[in-house]
Amino acid sequence: MTREVLEQFPELQKIKQGVLQVFIQHTSASLTINENADPTVRVDFESHFNKMVPENAPYYRHTMEGPDDMPAHIKASLLGASVQLPVTNGSLNTGTWQGIYLCEHRNYGGSRHLVLNAWGNT
Repeated sequence: MTREVLEQFPELQKIKQGVLQVFIQHTSASLTINENADPTVRVDFESHFNKMVPENAPYYRHTMEGPDDMPAHIKASLLGASVQLPVTNGSLNTGTWQGIYLCEHRNYGGSRHLVLNAWGNT
Protein backbone atom coordinates (compact mmCIF):
# COMPACT_ATOMS: atom_id res chain seq x y z
CA MET A 1 0.00 0.00 0.00
CA THR A 2 3.03 2.26 -0.21
CA ARG A 3 1.92 3.64 -3.57
CA GLU A 4 -1.56 4.46 -2.25
CA VAL A 5 -0.12 6.34 0.73
CA LEU A 6 2.13 8.41 -1.53
CA GLU A 7 -0.72 9.15 -3.95
CA GLN A 8 -2.95 10.37 -1.12
CA PHE A 9 -0.25 12.58 0.43
CA PRO A 10 1.44 14.62 -2.33
CA GLU A 11 2.57 17.23 0.23
CA LEU A 12 5.28 14.75 1.21
CA GLN A 13 7.22 15.86 -1.88
CA LYS A 14 7.87 19.24 -0.20
CA ILE A 15 9.80 17.71 2.71
CA LYS A 16 13.57 17.71 2.29
CA GLN A 17 14.30 15.82 5.49
CA GLY A 18 11.68 14.50 7.89
CA VAL A 19 9.38 11.69 8.96
CA LEU A 20 6.10 10.21 7.76
CA GLN A 21 3.90 8.49 10.32
CA VAL A 22 1.09 6.21 9.16
CA PHE A 23 -1.48 5.20 11.79
CA ILE A 24 -4.41 2.79 11.36
CA GLN A 25 -7.61 3.52 13.30
CA HIS A 26 -8.60 -0.09 13.90
CA THR A 27 -7.94 -2.86 16.43
CA SER A 28 -8.12 -5.85 14.09
CA ALA A 29 -5.74 -4.67 11.36
CA SER A 30 -2.17 -3.46 11.59
CA LEU A 31 0.74 -1.86 9.77
CA THR A 32 4.27 -3.07 9.23
CA ILE A 33 7.17 -2.65 6.84
CA ASN A 34 8.52 -5.63 4.98
CA GLU A 35 9.60 -6.92 1.56
CA ASN A 36 7.34 -5.50 -1.08
CA ALA A 37 8.71 -7.14 -4.24
CA ASP A 38 7.74 -10.81 -4.04
CA PRO A 39 4.04 -11.45 -3.26
CA THR A 40 4.86 -14.84 -1.73
CA VAL A 41 6.30 -12.98 1.26
CA ARG A 42 2.79 -11.74 2.10
CA VAL A 43 1.36 -15.24 1.64
CA ASP A 44 3.99 -16.74 3.96
CA PHE A 45 3.44 -13.92 6.45
CA GLU A 46 -0.28 -14.70 6.66
CA SER A 47 0.29 -18.47 6.83
CA HIS A 48 2.70 -18.06 9.72
CA PHE A 49 0.43 -15.69 11.64
CA ASN A 50 -2.56 -18.01 11.20
CA LYS A 51 -0.56 -20.89 12.66
CA MET A 52 0.96 -18.78 15.45
CA VAL A 53 -2.40 -17.19 16.43
CA PRO A 54 -5.12 -19.68 15.42
CA GLU A 55 -8.86 -19.19 15.32
CA ASN A 56 -11.09 -21.09 17.74
CA ALA A 57 -8.53 -21.42 20.53
CA PRO A 58 -10.47 -22.86 23.48
CA TYR A 59 -9.18 -20.22 25.91
CA TYR A 60 -10.52 -17.19 23.95
CA ARG A 61 -13.41 -15.48 25.69
CA HIS A 62 -13.91 -12.61 23.24
CA THR A 63 -15.82 -14.63 20.64
CA MET A 64 -19.09 -12.72 20.08
CA GLU A 65 -17.88 -11.23 16.79
CA GLY A 66 -16.72 -14.52 15.30
CA PRO A 67 -13.78 -16.90 15.51
CA ASP A 68 -11.44 -14.53 13.64
CA ASP A 69 -11.99 -11.52 15.93
CA MET A 70 -9.79 -12.29 18.95
CA PRO A 71 -6.95 -13.63 16.79
CA ALA A 72 -7.19 -10.38 14.77
CA HIS A 73 -6.76 -8.29 17.92
CA ILE A 74 -3.70 -10.31 18.97
CA LYS A 75 -2.11 -10.11 15.51
CA ALA A 76 -2.75 -6.36 15.38
CA SER A 77 -1.07 -5.90 18.76
CA LEU A 78 1.93 -7.97 17.70
CA LEU A 79 2.54 -5.85 14.59
CA GLY A 80 1.32 -2.47 15.80
CA ALA A 81 -0.94 0.37 14.74
CA SER A 82 1.65 2.68 13.19
CA VAL A 83 4.87 2.89 11.25
CA GLN A 84 7.32 5.75 10.88
CA LEU A 85 9.41 6.20 7.78
CA PRO A 86 12.22 8.64 7.00
CA VAL A 87 11.62 11.18 4.24
CA THR A 88 14.52 12.53 2.19
CA ASN A 89 14.12 14.97 -0.69
CA GLY A 90 10.39 14.36 -0.97
CA SER A 91 10.61 10.55 -1.10
CA LEU A 92 10.44 7.75 1.42
CA ASN A 93 13.97 6.78 2.35
CA THR A 94 13.33 3.04 2.60
CA GLY A 95 15.35 0.07 1.47
CA THR A 96 15.09 -1.16 -2.12
CA TRP A 97 12.59 -3.91 -1.33
CA GLN A 98 10.74 -2.33 1.59
CA GLY A 99 7.10 -1.32 1.50
CA ILE A 100 4.23 -0.57 3.86
CA TYR A 101 1.86 -3.46 4.55
CA LEU A 102 -1.69 -2.94 5.71
CA CYS A 103 -2.31 -6.28 7.40
CA GLU A 104 -5.97 -7.24 7.50
CA HIS A 105 -6.49 -9.82 10.23
CA ARG A 106 -10.25 -10.35 9.88
CA ASN A 107 -11.57 -12.73 7.22
CA TYR A 108 -13.92 -9.98 6.00
CA GLY A 109 -12.51 -6.78 7.45
CA GLY A 110 -14.19 -4.07 5.43
CA SER A 111 -12.82 -0.59 4.80
CA ARG A 112 -9.94 0.74 6.87
CA HIS A 113 -8.95 4.32 7.72
CA LEU A 114 -5.44 5.68 8.03
CA VAL A 115 -4.13 8.90 9.52
CA LEU A 116 -1.04 10.31 7.80
CA ASN A 117 1.23 12.88 9.47
CA ALA A 118 4.50 14.23 8.17
CA TRP A 119 6.93 16.71 9.59
CA GLY A 120 10.35 17.95 8.70
CA ASN A 121 12.32 20.62 6.88
CA THR A 122 10.99 22.00 3.61
